[in-house]
Amino acid sequence: MACVALTGRCAGEHHMKRPIEPRQSSGSTPLMVANWCPETIWPAVLSQGGTGPQNTGFALTTGANITLSVSSDWQGRVWGRTNCSFSSNGQSSASGSGSACSTGDCGGVMACKSPNTPPATLAEITLDGGTNQDFYDISLVDGHNLDLAILWFPNGHSSLSSIDRSTTSPSCVASVGDLAAQNWDAYANGQTFLGTTSSDPLSFERNNSASTVSSWCPWDLQTQPPTKPGGGVYPYPDTDVARPAFDPCLSACAKYNSDSYCCTGDYDSSSKCTPSYYSKAAKSVCPDAYSYAFDDVDSTFITPTGGGYQIIFCPGGRSTNIIASKGSSAIEHSGSSGGMSRLQLDGYAARLAALAALVAVVMALL
Repeated sequence: MACVALTGRCAGEHHMKRPIEPRQSSGSTPLMVANWCPETIWPAVLSQGGTGPQNTGFALTTGANITLSVSSDWQGRVWGRTNCSFSSNGQSSASGSGSACSTGDCGGVMACKSPNTPPATLAEITLDGGTNQDFYDISLVDGHNLDLAILWFPNGHSSLSSIDRSTTSPSCVASVGDLAAQNWDAYANGQTFLGTTSSDPLSFERNNSASTVSSWCPWDLQTQPPTKPGGGVYPYPDTDVARPAFDPCLSACAKYNSDSYCCTGDYDSSSKCTPSYYSKAAKSVCPDAYSYAFDDVDSTFITPTGGGYQIIFCPGGRSTNIIASKGSSAIEHSGSSGGMSRLQLDGYAARLAALAALVAVVMALL
């Protein structure tokens, strides 16, 4: 895949750094998409491996759902586009720029064949990563435009029914219009939320207020910053300026395309690339989401193969805080056919590396 200057790396590639082993498809997996937003959105799907759905871009009205089918070895991303305008032939009806959507555009076409233009909140999924396990995450590495949740479900497999659903469904709520109160009870009156009940409750982020969520995006990374007051100067501090309810946010990498922000070049290692000011702000409102390239431990969810997935836009409630509250081991479910957990995989890789180094030394002595 050719690299383009969208985010300083190969556009459309998965943000997780985990290497994926070759694998073969053994069936299909349901990929459901739901719109809980108060307005129509235009979800899109980009495949990076396996066989993706034929329908790669579509309009989804408020409350609507669609079920797509992908191969059991599929790898790809799903995101939402906003404020789109298409002609009857699926091309942009806007004059000039060629873009059809205000956020998440993919070349001005309804059926996406290329990656999203930042900012866009992403659902990234790798089915059967070679260890009888699926890997998935919510990524804010390209910025944030819509709140998003990934709901995993057993898909009729009895062997998966015992998995604790409170460890498998991350959610990112970074828009004040979707945010519930800090004392919100997701399970009041026997309600369910994201496939969970009061007997297996999700862990939620409770520290942020409506005020902090409305202003989490760093001032310079807003795509639609408030207009300057009558004097032509923003007051200080910037937090005194009212921001729009829909406030898309670019990542520092997407806007400035620097190696230090994008973890590329001399910064392409976890020891050299650290969270930026954007990454820290994003992580504060969405603890379970990817915020920069080396955020695997605090953002990757792992389940045995065979389950299905539902991507929910504007899920409401509050962001989940599953990994911090339950520990990374709680979300690393072993494969149904003897797959290793993440810690086992990392240890295995380390042993292979040590063995390779030992072989190299021995060969040099011969």
